[in-house]
Amino acid sequence: MNNKSYKCAVAVPARLGSKRLPNKVLKDIGGRPMIQCVLEQCSKAKSIDKVILCTDSEELKKFGEGLGYKVFLTKKNCESGTDRIASKTKDIVSYLWGTHLSEELSFQDKVDRSLIINVQGDQPFINPVLIDETFKQLKNKKYSLKVVTPIYKLPASNIHNPNVVKTLIRKDGTVIYFSRTAIPHIRDVPIDKWHLHATYWGHAGIYGFTAGMLLKWKGISNSELEKAEKLEQLRLIDAGYEISTFVADEECLSVDTEEQLAIARSKFR
Repeated sequence: MNNKSYKCAVAVPARLGSKRLPNKVLKDIGGRPMIQCVLEQCSKAKSIDKVILCTDSEELKKFGEGLGYKVFLTKKNCESGTDRIASKTKDIVSYLWGTHLSEELSFQDKVDRSLIINVQGDQPFINPVLIDETFKQLKNKKYSLKVVTPIYKLPASNIHNPNVVKTLIRKDGTVIYFSRTAIPHIRDVPIDKWHLHATYWGHAGIYGFTAGMLLKWKGISNSELEKAEKLEQLRLIDAGYEISTFVADEECLSVDTEEQLAIARSKFR
């Protein structure tokens, strides 16, 4: 598989109906709506062929197209960002390849050679280098159904923050579990000292998928773990799919609350 040529898209799922911070992707950060910051950062990645916005909002569709990005309008009942992207995977593959090699490659060939990176619409400072590394890691994996995600070492101040997702990994770097709770639990140690006894990994909120994996998404049953934690990636863990990780050098800020929005604005200044 690694000898094939690949095409890669960043797909940014976005909606206006966020419960914790309504209309958050249109919140101003440094004079620009958050979603514009995300799209522009993604466009700086060197390994990406296309940057696409996937949304159920006509307002966001018009805004994204006004910036020059391809926008796919999705149904409103998508349960997660991955669900939103998965519903448009065939369209994304077709858009990635266009008429290029249309006679030489079947649509399945194009699926096999398409990589899609899900960057959440609430990450205004996403580092393009991290996107490029996600592409590299995904391309180098030997399996056709693959998911790769970056993790980073959590500072002690965020270990017990439920708005920051924690990742429990095996020795080989594959994921055991994602949680809003600090894991592992350090028995007989005060919680403010847990960081002295274990390394806690944060989840960067980026997922690299093969197109084939996303096409299987609809056929994977909803997960009780996913519903409980409100973390879409637990659907794959619960179904027995492997998620690989690699370590990022920096903390990745997602904006889910007013507090995190204030931090983002302060960081921009």
